[in-house]
Amino acid sequence: MCRLRDCSVCECPDNEFPESFKKPHHGLPLDDLVCQEGKPEAAVDRTLDKKAFRGWTEIDNPWTNDDETDNAEMTYVNLQLNPERYTGYTGPSARRIWDAVYAENCPKYPSEELCAEERILYKLISGLHSSISVHIASDYLLDETTQMWGSNLPLMYDRVLRYPDRVRNLYFTFLFVLRAVTKAADYLEHAEYDTGNLNEDLKTQSLVRQLLYNPNLQAACPVPFDEAKLWKGQRGPELKQKIQNQFRNISALMDCVGCEKCRLWGKLQVLGLGTALKILFSVDGQQNTDQTLHLQRNEVIALMNLLNRLSESLKFVNEMGPSTERLVEGQISPPTAPSCPIQRMWASLKSR
Repeated sequence: MCRLRDCSVCECPDNEFPESFKKPHHGLPLDDLVCQEGKPEAAVDRTLDKKAFRGWTEIDNPWTNDDETDNAEMTYVNLQLNPERYTGYTGPSARRIWDAVYAENCPKYPSEELCAEERILYKLISGLHSSISVHIASDYLLDETTQMWGSNLPLMYDRVLRYPDRVRNLYFTFLFVLRAVTKAADYLEHAEYDTGNLNEDLKTQSLVRQLLYNPNLQAACPVPFDEAKLWKGQRGPELKQKIQNQFRNISALMDCVGCEKCRLWGKLQVLGLGTALKILFSVDGQQNTDQTLHLQRNEVIALMNLLNRLSESLKFVNEMGPSTERLVEGQISPPTAPSCPIQRMWASLKSR
């Protein structure tokens, strides 16, 4: 069980989320929901307006377990007020989740019996796991008495840096998600980001275009990941269905996380990864021209937040890797950040 109130997630007050998201006169009573810190103002309107974002569809993601369509079980949360960080969620309960994720979906890894598609699933989960561990270590409660927060470099070394494969998988997952975002560029550029705040909506559209068409990014990673090589041969469709079911199971396991804030970020990032899988593998622009990409609002939110989380993890590893090495001198040296990390790590991945 969580020891800290930092585990709790307070829902947005009614006045904090866009009017365009709400259905008039259908809000819950203010005393219906109370967050774990006992703040009645945390109650929110849980209904979703299907017309909040014009052009956004209500189609479930085949790669995830959750029903992401309009339903009464959804609620609004301000992610900026609920950062991904250390929460005190440790022990057997936390370990059981990750043990189940790996044991139920990647039981044979790293056996040579696995095909490329199965190894990719493992690398994605391992990369996500590494990213989460980096964020816990980068924003850690060093002293509970004084509420002093800071970086726990020994923890980052122990969980990530001392294992070269985990660092490689972190880079791999970043490149995979980056490829999904760039592949969906046309869709993301023309989606209508309508929150009712014109200035913020225009800023969002501008930032999305800057990300999608950044010349430096395009030069460094013209094709971050080549999905066209997968699902070939007679076993292709069967293998795709198998891995899709495995990822759906991983998505379902996130509901078992006992810490509310950990569950929030776990579900958000798994949905982001499921959205990347949906973009890359559920719609093939070359082979199935009749298929059209459809994304939901939550999928885009999750995808962009996942790319941000992975980017921040890589930045922290790059900046703090040398310091961590010096701190743990005498142990096996963790991999240092390459001078050109994206290109060199991708070259290493392609040669494996």
